[in-house]
Amino acid sequence: MRRVTLVTAVVFGLFVFLGISFLLARALTGQGAERERVLDVLRAEARGDAGAVLRKLPACSREPACAQVTRQRVAQLKRPGTVQILNYQPSVRVTMTRRAGTGRVAWRAGGSLPVVQCVKALREGPLTGGGVELLAISKPIGLDASCG
Repeated sequence: MRRVTLVTAVVFGLFVFLGISFLLARALTGQGAERERVLDVLRAEARGDAGAVLRKLPACSREPACAQVTRQRVAQLKRPGTVQILNYQPSVRVTMTRRAGTGRVAWRAGGSLPVVQCVKALREGPLTGGGVELLAISKPIGLDASCG
């Protein structure tokens, strides 16, 4: 009887440990997913493809004013070369549920000067689906400016 209780406790503890590990792993990979989405937007900006940028920012594309400003901004940010992220600060470090925030990205294309922009994102934690939706991207800001 005592052996059965011990085995049950060990199995239960292992189950809880694996469950918590899975949730933490999903929460920590959210930063990487967000960074990849931002990189896709930056590549579209550098190509001058406003349509692609708006497809990656569905909330912005539904707002006519945001879509118009984004089209103008993309035309100004067109640059040749491969896009590189120089520095990325995610909108949210780790979240277990839905949370919105503003990230900061410094990037360049080819040999161009760096561009710094703020990115609004909605992150889902592992308890709410684990997705990332980019909401908007700002005009370029100063190299040392924060997204506050």
